[in-house]
Amino acid sequence: MILHSQIIGEGTPLIILHGFMGMGDNWKTLGNRFAEEGYQVHLVDQRNHGRSFHSDVFTYESMANDLLKYIDHYNLESISLLGHSMGGKTAMQFACEYPHRVHKLLVADIGPKAYPQHHQDILKALSLLDFNTLKTRKEADGVLSNYIRDLGTRQFLLKNLYWVEKGVLGLRVNLEVVTKEIAEVGKSLNQSFVFEKETLFLRGSKSGYIEDVDELLILKQFPKSKIVTVANAGHWLHAENPDEFYLFVMNFL
Repeated sequence: MILHSQIIGEGTPLIILHGFMGMGDNWKTLGNRFAEEGYQVHLVDQRNHGRSFHSDVFTYESMANDLLKYIDHYNLESISLLGHSMGGKTAMQFACEYPHRVHKLLVADIGPKAYPQHHQDILKALSLLDFNTLKTRKEADGVLSNYIRDLGTRQFLLKNLYWVEKGVLGLRVNLEVVTKEIAEVGKSLNQSFVFEKETLFLRGSKSGYIEDVDELLILKQFPKSKIVTVANAGHWLHAENPDEFYLFVMNFL
C-alpha cells in the first residue's frame, strides 16, 4: 500500500511529513510557496492519518518503511525531507536507515530524545465524539471544548472530520490504534543511529520541545546539523510564523 499524498509543482523532490493527528493538507500553503521556488512538493499523509491506509502497526520503523515504498513508487532517487514533530521523528528514522536516499534533512520542533506522553486530553476528547448523534462540526467543537480550551488546537483536530456519507461524520485518523500505540510516538531515536549529511533543526522560541541541553545529543547523532529558532512561535512554528519558517527552510535548501 502506498501512502496518500498531494503533489504540487515540478522540480527537485521535497517531501513533507506532518505531525501527530495531522495530515499533509496542513502544509498546503507552505507547500505552494516551496513549489514556486522550483520544488516538487509531496504533502504525505502518514499511516493511520489523513487519507492513507490504516494499520494495527504504528511505529517509526513502519513509517520509515512506508516512506521508502513511497519514494520507490514515484521513482525519487534523492529527496530533501522535512518533518514536523512525529513527522520529524519519522524523517530522522528514515534518514538514518536510508542515508543515500536523502540529500538534505529538515526537522521541525522535535529532537531525537524520548518525550513523555502528553496527548491524553486530545485522545480522550476525540473518543467522546459520538457520530451517531453529532451532525455538524460546530457540535463536535462543543464536545472538544470541554477538554481543550485552545481554539487553534480544536480547529487543527477538527480537520480530521469528514463526511463518510451524506449526514454522517467520521474521523480520518485511526483513533483506536493511535490511542493504543501512543507510547510509540514519544520514543527516542535509536541511539546508535547517525546521519552524516546536512541537517537543519528548527525550533519555536515559545516551544520546549528542543532545549539548549538537547544540542549535544543532536550533534552526536546529526554531526552536520545546526539549530535555528523561529521567533514568536510555539510547537506549530510553521503555522505561527510561516514567513520566518519559510526563509530558514529556503536558505538551508
